[in-house]
Amino acid sequence: MANDLLTAFIHLNLVAAGAILVVLAIRSLVRRHFGPAIAYRLWLSVPIAAGAALFPAAAATRIVPPGDGPHFDPLYLASQGLMNAPSGPLIALWLLGAALAAVLIALCQLRFLDMARRGLAGPAVAGFFAPRIVMPADAVELYSAEERALIRAHERTHIDRGDPRTNGFIALAQCLCWCNPMVHLAAREARIDQELACDAMVLAHRPGQKRRYAETLLKTQLGAVAAPLGCHWLAGSAPHPLEQRIAALRRPAPDFQRQDVGAFLMAGVIVVAAYGAWKAQPPATAEGLPVYEAPVVHEARHMQAIIVSPVHSQLRLPA
Repeated sequence: MANDLLTAFIHLNLVAAGAILVVLAIRSLVRRHFGPAIAYRLWLSVPIAAGAALFPAAAATRIVPPGDGPHFDPLYLASQGLMNAPSGPLIALWLLGAALAAVLIALCQLRFLDMARRGLAGPAVAGFFAPRIVMPADAVELYSAEERALIRAHERTHIDRGDPRTNGFIALAQCLCWCNPMVHLAAREARIDQELACDAMVLAHRPGQKRRYAETLLKTQLGAVAAPLGCHWLAGSAPHPLEQRIAALRRPAPDFQRQDVGAFLMAGVIVVAAYGAWKAQPPATAEGLPVYEAPVVHEARHMQAIIVSPVHSQLRLPA
C-alpha cells in the first residue's frame, strides 16, 4: 500500500511538472491573442492532468520481439523499481516537508494579518472562507476617490470570482508538492495571470480609465507583504509583475469571437492534458501477453526395426 502511494505521488508530480511546462510555454501567446482570462484558465489543466494520473491505468502489456526475449516498457521498469523502494522513510520525509511548508505559509499569513491590523498592508483581499478587502491606513491620503473606487472594484472582482479560495488551494498544492520546484513556479505565475485577468475584467466595464488604473497600480505599496490565502496587487520588491500588468493595459481587449475560439482551444488543451496524463502512467499490473519462450524440442528415440523378407529368411547359411 505504501509503495503504491509513493508511486502515485511521484507520477502525479511528474505529470504536473509536464503540464506546467506546457502552460508556461503557451500562456503568453494565448494571452496576446485570446486575452488574459483565457490564459489564466489554462492553469486548470495542471490539477486536471494530475488528477487524471490517479485514475486506474490500462492493463500492462509485455512487448516481446521474436528472438529477443522479454522486453518491458521503461515506465513499467521504473514503477517496478519503486515497488522495491523503502517507502516508509520517504513518506515520512514527505509528511515532514508538507508540515514545514504549511507552517511557513501560516506564518506568512499571520504576519500579513498583523500588518493589516496596524494599517500597513493592502490593497488586498484576505481570507479563505470569508474574504474581505484590506486597505492601508493612509488610503485616503494616498489615493483619490476615483482611485479608491478602482481599487474596490478590483478587489470585489477577486471576491466575486472566488480567487481567494483558488489561492488557498494553490497554497495547499505547494504544501503537498513541496519537493516539486515547478509547483512553486506555477503558483507565482498563476497568481500573476490571475491579476492580469482581474485587471482585464475591471477595465472591460471602464475602458476609458486605463490611465487612471495604471497610475493607481504605480501608487500601490512596493514593499507590501503578500497574503498566501488572499489576493494582493503583486507590486512587491520586484518590478516585473507590475511592469507586466501596466503593459497589459495597453493591449486592446479581444472581441467575443476570439474569446470563444480561445475558450474552445483551452478546453481542448485540458482534454489532451488529462488523456495524456492517463496514458503516460505506468501499467497497473505486470499481467499481459505471456513471455516469449522458445519451444522445447523433445528428441524421441525410436528403435529401428529390420524387416527381413520371407525369401531371405529361408536361406540357410553353409555349415
